[in-house]
Amino acid sequence: MTLLAPTLQAFFTDRLGRQQQASPRTIGTYRDAFRLLLRYLADQRGIPPSKVRIEDLDAEVILAFLDHLEGDRSNSARTRNARLAAVQSLFRYASLQLPEHAALIQRVLAIPQKRYLKPDVPFLTHPEVEALLAAPDRNTWEGRRDLAMLTLAVQTGLRVSELVGLNCADLTLGSGAYVRCRGKGRKERATPITKDTQAVLKAWTRERAGGPDCPLFPARNGQRLSRGAVERRVAKYRPQAEETRPTIRRKRLTPHVLRHTNAMDLLQQGIDPVVIALWLGHEDVRTTYSIYLHADMSIKERALATIRPATSKPGRYRPPDPLLAFLDSL
Repeated sequence: MTLLAPTLQAFFTDRLGRQQQASPRTIGTYRDAFRLLLRYLADQRGIPPSKVRIEDLDAEVILAFLDHLEGDRSNSARTRNARLAAVQSLFRYASLQLPEHAALIQRVLAIPQKRYLKPDVPFLTHPEVEALLAAPDRNTWEGRRDLAMLTLAVQTGLRVSELVGLNCADLTLGSGAYVRCRGKGRKERATPITKDTQAVLKAWTRERAGGPDCPLFPARNGQRLSRGAVERRVAKYRPQAEETRPTIRRKRLTPHVLRHTNAMDLLQQGIDPVVIALWLGHEDVRTTYSIYLHADMSIKERALATIRPATSKPGRYRPPDPLLAFLDSL
């Protein structure tokens, strides 16, 4: 094997696993990026993965690989940037292990992220949320599970990975009810639960009757639900929700949209964005400002209402004469 192979192995075991203690999801994302890159080199250059040298990964090859992702695999610019971030993370680690290749490494690190159009954040209105939550069949075990899961997702804004990672012990009901989860960066946070959500979860936990370490929302076989399974459940209920609320047809509807829905609901109720950032587990409060303040039309409308028309004359306001005001009102 070449020097690249042990460097790549040490990157996963030492840098990501031991030093950074990256989450399994982060490690999986980086793993997929290098699988694609090594297979690309095998297909395009005929180089077996174990024989790839760092000299084979110059900036021109990496740029060609990124073009392959967008052109041949129809990946979005956002996915392309995520793959580039994984490659550049390896090269930053390699700069310490292989200093003799510093020039090549610097050229790869200089590849810029691609800019892309960021659409407005999709979210559901209160009537649309009610239509979605009315869709699961309460006469079936899966329907009652899905109702509890979707209700919790809409009210807390948990990520899909956080939702499927919940155990029965992570839910505390009664006075001061809350749910505890481990989010990005292995950060734990607790999110309070409303009385309505608590009522749904009480009914579900009585039926679930699982041990502390059992998944709160299991599959039929008792195993933990996957992210894809949750996405399929949401997609299943979409047609029923659309029948009640046709406006849903114009919107994206995924589990992550439920997280956006919770954030927009908090923002429209006047909750400070700093609190919303803590609620959602954002690493940087600027993420909350840039995503949700931009999407909230009601805030823009209130700002517009305070603007003085361009045709108005400057000066201090003077009330009209009382007698003239009376005559004008007739």
